[in-house]
Amino acid sequence: MTEITTIGLDLAKNVFQAHGASASGVVVFRKKLRRDRMLTFFAAQPRCLVAMEACASAHYWARELAGLGHEVRLIAPAYVKPFVKRQKNDAADAEAICEAAQRPTMRFVAVKSEAKQALAAVFRARDLLVGQRTQLINALRGHLGEYGIVAPQGPSHVDRLIAEIEDTNSVVPGSARSCLQLLVDTLRALRDRIDHLDAEIATRAKQDEGARRLMGIPGIGPMIATALQALAPPAETFRSGRDFAAWVGLTPRRKSTGGKARLGRTSRMGERTLRRLLIIGASGVVRWAKRKGVPQGTWLSGMLGRKPPMLVIVALANKIARVAWALIAKGESYRTPAVAV
Repeated sequence: MTEITTIGLDLAKNVFQAHGASASGVVVFRKKLRRDRMLTFFAAQPRCLVAMEACASAHYWARELAGLGHEVRLIAPAYVKPFVKRQKNDAADAEAICEAAQRPTMRFVAVKSEAKQALAAVFRARDLLVGQRTQLINALRGHLGEYGIVAPQGPSHVDRLIAEIEDTNSVVPGSARSCLQLLVDTLRALRDRIDHLDAEIATRAKQDEGARRLMGIPGIGPMIATALQALAPPAETFRSGRDFAAWVGLTPRRKSTGGKARLGRTSRMGERTLRRLLIIGASGVVRWAKRKGVPQGTWLSGMLGRKPPMLVIVALANKIARVAWALIAKGESYRTPAVAV
């Protein structure tokens, strides 16, 4: 019988599809597996490479199969898609995963531990609550706009709208005020929960030695430092800080041909939450520099002198990501760069 060296596994909720192949790519089996039979089936297989798309529950199954002695690789779905032949179904997806895993230049996703995923849960929960808060604020703006009541953009100005709703002498009808008060109460409850998560993130940052070192970088506070620890893959996954910045999505797209290099907009690859936080941190540094000034001869002063602010913010976020990778990879502390004379 042909020896199995690679198994492509298409994940699902209940019925999984496995595709086994030899080292030369010869198909050994195609098999459907129910969830309760998964581990039993793989325990009976010879030790081999098991590949899956990096999707929901992929890290859980990767840990389980690695515990059985298999070598597990996760592949980004975008890298699997080119290997799907014509019709898309579970069997074709499993075969495509198997073929992609056998490519010598294929890039893989690092498997996350339970602790790593637990650290990331607080950011996922916070993003959900912040999104719900934004929905409620937009709803209040829309309803009160019908009565000619408006307020500047931003969560900090929503208190003006709340004051109009709770003021019995305002132009808001009483029949509408009772319904809008429900939205206000829900908004306040969301604020309390978001503040609770922010406090928990700040506590984690103080307790983690790596996060404390990262907070020495200008533009990185407790939120970003903890996010880097929780959401970023291990530093050894990347060859350099530029590779890490490219994974975050802070490097320009390259559209080059015929020896002509063309750079486009930022690629926006990788972790969206981490990219957004780094850009927010960089924007704070740029605002502070424009208000308080920055020493002449520094990289930031040169950029602000010849580039538009948004471009400087993205470039600074890229720089912060590279510095953060260097500190994590080398275990060092941040040192302020010397000013050129």
